Amino acid sequence: PREEVAYVTCTYRETCIDQPDFLATVDLNPRSPYYGQVIHRLPMPNLKDELHSSGWSAGCTCFDNTTAKRNKLILPCLISSRIYVVDVGSQCRAPKLCKMIEPVDVFWKCNKGYLCVVHSLPNGDVLISNMGDPAGNGKGGFIVLDGENFELKGNWENECEAPPSGYDFWYQPRHNVLISTAGLVPKRAGRCFNPDDLKKGVFGRRLNVWNLSCRTLVQCFDLGEDSLPLSVKFLHNPDAAEGYVSCALSGIVYRFYKCEANNWSVEEVIRIPAKDVTGWIMPKMPAFTVDLIISTDDKYLYLSNWLHGDIRQYELSRSCKPRLVGQVFVGGSILRGGPVTVCRDEELKCQPDPLVIKCKRVYGGPSKMQLSLDGKRLYVTNSFYSTWDKQFYPNLVKEGSVMLQIDVDTEKGGLTVNKNFLVDFGKEPNGPCLAHDIRFPCGDSTS
Repeated sequence: PREEVAYVTCTYRETCIDQPDFLATVDLNPRSPYYGQVIHRLPMPNLKDELHSSGWSAGCTCFDNTTAKRNKLILPCLISSRIYVVDVGSQCRAPKLCKMIEPVDVFWKCNKGYLCVVHSLPNGDVLISNMGDPAGNGKGGFIVLDGENFELKGNWENECEAPPSGYDFWYQPRHNVLISTAGLVPKRAGRCFNPDDLKKGVFGRRLNVWNLSCRTLVQCFDLGEDSLPLSVKFLHNPDAAEGYVSCALSGIVYRFYKCEANNWSVEEVIRIPAKDVTGWIMPKMPAFTVDLIISTDDKYLYLSNWLHGDIRQYELSRSCKPRLVGQVFVGGSILRGGPVTVCRDEELKCQPDPLVIKCKRVYGGPSKMQLSLDGKRLYVTNSFYSTWDKQFYPNLVKEGSVMLQIDVDTEKGGLTVNKNFLVDFGKEPNGPCLAHDIRFPCGDSTS
């Protein structure tokens, strides 16, 4: 079915507004009088959590349980390391908080912090990745919640196998594999992006291959110093033994695939060149691909390019070489008339124009995306992480986030901004906020 509501994580951290983060429910039904509006807000009980990613308590991977429902949404907090469990099944248009796990429990039981990405496991439990230890040092790995009562069970991996950093992950049960990416060191890069941190191990470089059933690390790929592999996705076909990972700082997308003897390999398939610029923090501006999504039919791959400002659509052909078929700019740092001047650009002939929708100037760049199940509507928000938002896009923090809809040509490829859709988080009752993750209760392309 077509998506009728979306749940969007929103934070007030770094906005100078002393209000708790909240989960926004957005009406996506074009026939509704509230279409494109926030119809419900669920405030969290604490301040400065930094709601970031979200994930379902159950999904289609729970193949032994046909009664599994997407009725609980798990909200891990990036900064506080708190975990909220939200009931969206009782009233899908008015979610309510049903459980909270305090940071001290996560710290003492798991020695983990800075919680990131959520997925339900095949056995029904919930897996949450993390980026650091309680002190903010780099430390990857996962914590596990019981899938029924959401009690904290402990760490997923053995303590000796925790990677130096972590962020995103995805898995394929039929191949008994989980792939995870590397994040950054929270106590260093969490304060701001500092070019002096480059070549000092602050930004991750590894792609990790895990044995899903044994919970052991079996392979590691070094994708290059300061490559910062963030987003990783397998193809949706449950028999497929391949997927893609995007590296934020290097601008490279790698394809990983299974070869003989259960070993895995990686190959570079997309490279977005950095732009030579003036008026910016460095003389070269990387693409900084925050999110990667694959359509449910495995036909298209989408990338959000947070610094340059564009969303890219690639066709996934059988030759394993993705082909760029759609591109649209929805903000970014290289817009015409801005403080940054592009001196050399391998792709564009001129700098793109600012985006204005319904008389609102859109600031920031595309960050998190969510794709409708039929692949025709791509929704996008423009907050990446509050501290970096404030550093690179101060007007975004001042004016508030937006959620946009990109119309997709699913036949030939192509992207178009829908000028009739705008969720303006700058008009929130408590003041402008920053919106990030998007989920559909009917099912989405990242569950």
